[in-house]
Amino acid sequence: MADTVNSLAARLHEVLVEFLTKGAPAVGTRGFHDLVARATALGPDGMWLAAAGRASLGGLACAQGDAELTLLHLEAAVSGGYNDCVALHMPLMRPLHQDPRFQALYRRIRVTQADLDEFFWLHREIHIAMRDAQQASVDNIGRYDTGVSLLPQAPMPTREPNTLGVLITRIELAATQTALQQAAVKAEFQRSAGNTSLSLIDDSWDYTHARRDAWHADVLDTQRLRAAEARAFVERPGADTTLAPCPPLGSIAYPG
Repeated sequence: MADTVNSLAARLHEVLVEFLTKGAPAVGTRGFHDLVARATALGPDGMWLAAAGRASLGGLACAQGDAELTLLHLEAAVSGGYNDCVALHMPLMRPLHQDPRFQALYRRIRVTQADLDEFFWLHREIHIAMRDAQQASVDNIGRYDTGVSLLPQAPMPTREPNTLGVLITRIELAATQTALQQAAVKAEFQRSAGNTSLSLIDDSWDYTHARRDAWHADVLDTQRLRAAEARAFVERPGADTTLAPCPPLGSIAYPG
């Protein structure tokens, strides 16, 4: 079947989830290189997807301490429309801020204020999703009940972005949510199955404790759901939609 923008966007999501769940050493970079090649073959319509793959490859190279390869990939990403200047301020990228080549490619990036608002929200939500997953894991330690708690996630923004670069970070957030939910579901089913087995073989199983844990878990699940719904992105009235240079390098405080 021929590649389309939608099919490759779904593939990007799959590759990112695989990296988040298995780790770079286990997965390697083949998936991203394949995505770049297939997206490039789509022509102009696939440029932003090729840029997404290049940006991910740049991040991996940066994590490995390879500044030359990082700059090579980021140069290609920016040329393809990547404009997430918030991501370029994450701690991983800060050592590159002193490199004149990085400074030059950063100055080429253009973004609207409306899109910049969403970039901040997307990165903040990635941080919140990871924090909530860690807290939920702690909260579920020692539960006696057999219920399964999922991880409610804030809804994805539905506004029409001014630049396609926003779609890249939306997919990154969606992949983070998927990876965290998969890990949570796996752990919860293991706990639930374990408790079911123990309750069948242990005559002294504390069912009162189990009912109390189930009630407490339901309360926490409801609180998390309402908090996620309340975090939904709301576009700021009057936010400028004109392309402009990014905020000066070093001036952005990375969310989280």
